[in-house]
Amino acid sequence: MIILAATPIGNLGDASKRLIEALTNAETIASEDTRTTIHLMRALGIENRPRLIALHEHNESQKAAEIAELARESDVLVLSDAGMPAISDPGFPLVAAAAAAGVTVTAIPGPSAVLTALAVSGLPTDRFSFEGFLPRKSRVAYFTALVREQRTMVFFESPNRLGDALADLATALGDDRRVVVCRELTKLHEEVKRGTARELADYFAEGARGEICIVVEGAVPATSDLPTGIEQVLKLVTEGSRLKEAAAEVAEETGLSKRDLYEGALAARAR
Repeated sequence: MIILAATPIGNLGDASKRLIEALTNAETIASEDTRTTIHLMRALGIENRPRLIALHEHNESQKAAEIAELARESDVLVLSDAGMPAISDPGFPLVAAAAAAGVTVTAIPGPSAVLTALAVSGLPTDRFSFEGFLPRKSRVAYFTALVREQRTMVFFESPNRLGDALADLATALGDDRRVVVCRELTKLHEEVKRGTARELADYFAEGARGEICIVVEGAVPATSDLPTGIEQVLKLVTEGSRLKEAAAEVAEETGLSKRDLYEGALAARAR
């Protein structure tokens, strides 16, 4: 069996009873950094000395099948340096390999930077997307592709690139888009900074220290009546779009019925 175990993201007191029990009894642990695992076990007062296997971004594709086969015979506890394995951390290829091989995968839930940042952000939590680490290059284009995303979005970012990333976010999504930067969650110097994209870009212009989560307000749905929507469809058609595609695009932007837009534009063209 593969056991994915969430580890503290900063505060050692967040180590669950189940995690401590699993570390105490584990015979084999596959971890992102074996040194971090040893440090964690020592800090928790665990004297167990399991077999340790390094499983990180540089070797997980090669190691996944091997560890999945090992888990047929005995349980393998899987750890990342912090939080839940496979969530922007090593683990996904292993889970995929185990699932394909019919090996049971379970989890010991626990701390999550994504959910913690979302919960404290003050932005809508009913629908959200986790976008992982921001790219180092072409961030304006990356954010522009998300301009119509209506769900709250959560990103990870390097503290050194934070100011530039927020500036690119403001350029693509607008200066007034609401943003929350969560820094050093659960740690002594935890900071939750709320503001507009431009305000936070200026505030963090020189970067920051620690682990960073960025939570971004989703786009506000555009509102339009049907006649206006039909005009938008016809305009897109005159610019070269196919009628069906234009109706779909306007429907997505306005929330109007794609069928009503299509039929209305078709009737308008026939007049």
